[in-house]
Amino acid sequence: MDALKRANDIRTQRARLKRDLKAGRVQIQGLLLDPPEYLLTAKVFDLLLAVPKYGRVKTNRILNQCRISPSKTIGGLSERQRAELVAQLRR
Repeated sequence: MDALKRANDIRTQRARLKRDLKAGRVQIQGLLLDPPEYLLTAKVFDLLLAVPKYGRVKTNRILNQCRISPSKTIGGLSERQRAELVAQLRR
């Protein structure tokens, strides 16, 4: 039951974060450079889709340019991948 409660809390926090990203209240670059604990197991692809003006095609293109698998999690990114991804998103 504890694991179920924790999983539901994480889903709720991620949903709130995605709404904030969509509304422009939170910047994706800060989240990628210093992610909160509940975001470490989230997929990079899913998080990028929550950013305004980023659809599947643009997200896939950016991930390919940075040599990041769409199934990679935020916590699984190397420092090089984080820096490269943030640089691509700031363009």
